[in-house]
Amino acid sequence: MAKKGKKTKKGSKKDDGLTLIASYKRAYRDYDILDTYEAGMVLTGSEVKSLREGNAQIAEGYARVRRGEMWIDGVHIPPYTNAIGFGAHEPDRERKLLLNRAEIDKLDARTAQGGLTIVPLRLYWKEGRAKMELGLAKGRTKGDKRQNLAERDHDREMETAFNRAAKYGN
Repeated sequence: MAKKGKKTKKGSKKDDGLTLIASYKRAYRDYDILDTYEAGMVLTGSEVKSLREGNAQIAEGYARVRRGEMWIDGVHIPPYTNAIGFGAHEPDRERKLLLNRAEIDKLDARTAQGGLTIVPLRLYWKEGRAKMELGLAKGRTKGDKRQNLAERDHDREMETAFNRAAKYGN
């Protein structure tokens, strides 16, 4: 169900018009991503300028529904280097996310059941607007992580064996 896009470097452009600002690649290891959503963000001017410089950290972030609105907390956008005093913003403030009502209600219902959380996966520019890809996730235990790693190793060995057999005609 979860979509995994092409891996890109920070600040690089993909062929679908996205420019990556920050990503949380460890989320795919630490969580089972059940579903993904794209959300807009409500930002101040100095936050936008800071993001244009490619500054953001989303690894500690999490989203939640509060009073029918989606909020992201734990995302660090450092102050714009040229904004001093009045023009500066609070780097770790809570920011509102823009999703349609049906998506917010669905996420609220799924997280209320327990065991699920909403984590940011990527922060990027899309058509000049800052967007965040959110993942509805279930945390993995240490055993789950080991099992996932073992499955990947097994799949890699199988692929290597098939390629070797195809190459040498065995």
